[in-house]
Amino acid sequence: MIDLKVLTDAVGDLDEDKLMGMLNDFVASKPTEEEAQSVVGACQQGMAKVGELFESGEYFVGDLIFAGELLTQSIDILKPVIGSDKSAKVGKIVLDTVEGDLHDIGKNIFRSMSEAAGFEVFDLGIDQGPSAFIEKVKEVQPDIVGMSGVLTLALEAMKKTVDELKAAGVRDSLKIIIGGNPVTEEACRQIGADAFTTNAAEGVKICQSWVK
Repeated sequence: MIDLKVLTDAVGDLDEDKLMGMLNDFVASKPTEEEAQSVVGACQQGMAKVGELFESGEYFVGDLIFAGELLTQSIDILKPVIGSDKSAKVGKIVLDTVEGDLHDIGKNIFRSMSEAAGFEVFDLGIDQGPSAFIEKVKEVQPDIVGMSGVLTLALEAMKKTVDELKAAGVRDSLKIIIGGNPVTEEACRQIGADAFTTNAAEGVKICQSWVK
């Protein structure tokens, strides 16, 4: 079995060669889904370490972006062993970084993990206003809308989007999850979302609980 601590350290140290080697060997060993999920968790812990090193000034924005790319690559390698039947989609998510915010690392990690868990994800990109959400929701009729933001102003944009989804008459058929650094339980209530998270893996679990 893979050494989860060494794996977490490889992500935290941004050691691409070591990380990819460990993950490819792991997938080749035909692990169980449960083992694969624990490996995803270890990668997430490595990302948390990257976040701490960024906050302490040891890592810079470029390191953060590289770490996000590493995790996306990692999830792609693990996709064949995460989740059950890939042909049966468990639900649909419309996802986006809200208006006024250009940060997409967290959103992209959440998208990769959601797809690995069997969701069909429609990613609108970054800096999208309420009308883009409403149009897509009407088109694909998702189970869930996910909104991401890192800046404090993203909270205003999230509230505006929820209000306009209500005005368009499509709010009641959806679950809404918000994610990113500034989101809190209180912000979630004020925005009118159903759940919030600052952790992509936890966010996917919440979404899975909604479609079961």
